[in-house]
Amino acid sequence: MLIEGVMLLWFIQVVIGVLFVAVDIQTTPESTVMKWGFVIVTAFSGLFGALLYVLSCREPLPGTHEQYVSAKWRQVVGSTMHCVAGDGIGILAAKALTSGAGLPMWADVLCEYALGFLFGWTVFQALFMKSMFGSYRRSLSKTFIAELLSMNAVMGGMTAVMVPWLSDMAATDPTSPQLWFIMSVALCAGFIVALPMNWWLVGHGLKHGMTTVRDDARPVPQVAALALAGATLRGHEPHSPALAHHAPTPGHGANGSAEPALDHGAMAPPNGAHHMEPGVSRSRLAVMTLVSFAIFGAGFLIAGLFGNLTMT
Repeated sequence: MLIEGVMLLWFIQVVIGVLFVAVDIQTTPESTVMKWGFVIVTAFSGLFGALLYVLSCREPLPGTHEQYVSAKWRQVVGSTMHCVAGDGIGILAAKALTSGAGLPMWADVLCEYALGFLFGWTVFQALFMKSMFGSYRRSLSKTFIAELLSMNAVMGGMTAVMVPWLSDMAATDPTSPQLWFIMSVALCAGFIVALPMNWWLVGHGLKHGMTTVRDDARPVPQVAALALAGATLRGHEPHSPALAHHAPTPGHGANGSAEPALDHGAMAPPNGAHHMEPGVSRSRLAVMTLVSFAIFGAGFLIAGLFGNLTMT
């Protein structure tokens, strides 16, 4: 009875959080895929996701979004949210597909990892970032390693929470509210574990999060001009990925020509040009790749110690 009451409260706060974010984010000058990402993550996490949206992305005053999201920690939140939203859809889809297949828990986890990674990489990363790299194939190549490192951390946190809890409750029926409650909490754990990895990825130019997308080129409001001037006087410069670009008027190019406007997607660069230059050596990247797999392995080890990986 206690867990049923907790789940009821959980789902109520999820509905409240999703409604708030879905309505409020429409007026936030953020890219469309990032808006969907916040809604999806809030559907996993409820008011936690809504709080992340308010603190990291919601424009506090008109015209201040560029400066607001330029902080590195906000870029990291956006990067992690973007990853968890895409991976989470694939993970939950895999759970629904494999729940009745009679697979042992360890195989179920690997299926979730595979589908989560594929969906997060090929859709939420490569597809929505295609215009940045010129082609879908190049986008797949450029986003692979960042998605792999982030996904390993997400799945490590998820597995450590999900398997012991599912083993204890035996809630594997895809129609059971208990299963989706556990999966939601596990995704929240995966988000938290993935934050440090995304901090490293953002810091080394392999990922970024928030952007600013405005539909017109109206003058910057006075409050925004004052904020930018204050930042300049303090010697602070906006984090480059967060710089705004103004979406061209429909039917016109970026220079006011009659060329079709480009869809810059999730990681829209300022003025149609993006500079996300990796600042890490191959050896350092190889070490961090091993670290990411170690995080996933640690999650698997915790799952085996406190749960039942052979349960079907």
